[in-house]
Amino acid sequence: MVEVRRVLPCGRPLAALALSLALVPALAGCILTTDKLDPALDVPGKYTRAKGDPEAALPPLAWWRGFRSAELTDVMEQAQTANLDIAAAIARIVQADALARQAGAALLPNITGSATDTRSRASANTGTNTIPVTDRTSYNTNLSASYVLDFWGRNRALLRAAESNATASRFDREVVALTTLVSVANTYFLVLEAQDRIRIERENVAAAERILKVIQDRFNQGGAAPLGAPVGASGSGSALDVAQQSSLVAIARATIPPLVEQEEQNRAALGLLIGRVPEHVKIRGGSLYRIAVPRVTPGLPSQLLTQRPDVREAEIKLAAADANVEAARAAFFPTIQLTGQGGFSSAMLHNLLVPSSGFYTAAASVTQPIFDGGTLLGQLDQQKGIREELLADYRKAVISAFTDVEKALAGVQQLAIQEMLQRRAVAEARKAFDLSEEKFRQGALDLTTLIQIQQTLFTQEDLLAQVRFNRLSAIVTLYQALGGGWLLDTEPRRP
Repeated sequence: MVEVRRVLPCGRPLAALALSLALVPALAGCILTTDKLDPALDVPGKYTRAKGDPEAALPPLAWWRGFRSAELTDVMEQAQTANLDIAAAIARIVQADALARQAGAALLPNITGSATDTRSRASANTGTNTIPVTDRTSYNTNLSASYVLDFWGRNRALLRAAESNATASRFDREVVALTTLVSVANTYFLVLEAQDRIRIERENVAAAERILKVIQDRFNQGGAAPLGAPVGASGSGSALDVAQQSSLVAIARATIPPLVEQEEQNRAALGLLIGRVPEHVKIRGGSLYRIAVPRVTPGLPSQLLTQRPDVREAEIKLAAADANVEAARAAFFPTIQLTGQGGFSSAMLHNLLVPSSGFYTAAASVTQPIFDGGTLLGQLDQQKGIREELLADYRKAVISAFTDVEKALAGVQQLAIQEMLQRRAVAEARKAFDLSEEKFRQGALDLTTLIQIQQTLFTQEDLLAQVRFNRLSAIVTLYQALGGGWLLDTEPRRP
């Protein structure tokens, strides 16, 4: 078999290679043009539920201070520094930054250095002739370098994707922090709600015991009246009346332990949120009615896109996916790598660094995928699918943001009205109970009517405590819907 080689003049291959390298950037710009995605967002001009000036009271950075509770402010600050979910989110930022640095390293040359000292002895019995046994020593020191030319922009695209993911991790931390602070505020308000409801039930017990004493005194003064006899002007009381009111007292007392349990459980939940064991958590509490109701306005819908951390996170993740698609496209094209090695080698250490001991090698290689069973195409389709998924997530995040704000505004407005009406209902029920208790003592009202009026009063007071909690929780939800506090260039306008 005869091998035939065609030998070209040395100038022609170099010229061809130079021409090819000159055309590569232009070729890459034509082939790697990516299809940019259009989110097609429908941003409304204003909120339906926003009344008056939308920027009259934009949420401040420390939005929880608007409730004017020193204890709430304290637990919120503890949560910011000690919450374990926030700490885990910060650790994810460190990981994302490290991955970005790793991705950026591909754009720089890889240089390594080495030094070896080798001593060897050959076997004297490997041939027919006897070879004198000698020891040989060689010294070697060199630097090696390699660099992949990023003509197609694959490494740059991977770096952009990694940097976008690192940025997204920061917005993820903001999402976690906001969710945590909202949970802290709502849990603290739950403690106060339980305290208010316990107070109401204890007042209910005290009133029921007060009425029971009146009935017992009348029963003792009037003797054993017939069962079921009404409490009338005669001043007599029946055993049935005593038993009925005693039952009411026992029922009222039985409602207190579940509320105490609710209070203690929410105290323990606060401990988890601030990263402390429940035994070391001291919550004084007080009353929901001592909590101020802050005023907050939502601004314009377009501002929401830059304030909500989950929207920003979805946007950045979409940008990372777009860069990954570009990198997957570039993987179809040749990889051009330059390598070189240089150093000194000698059998004697004192001659190691002389010029005659120097050596070097240089090489350029081009690797072109030809057949991979569809791996690269599958990777490209996968990245496109991920990008489509993240595009849908981004659109959903934007629409969800607008929806959350509208729902929160409706809740804040309607619960304010409900609390006002409920206060009136409590005031009228209180007036009716005071009058009925006075008439009962005078013997002008039967026990059944008094019990009904009493139950109405305490039911309405209990409902008022729940409405008050719902209103404060709705304001917290509005802060969450707006993305927490806003960093503003100027102070918001006040009407």
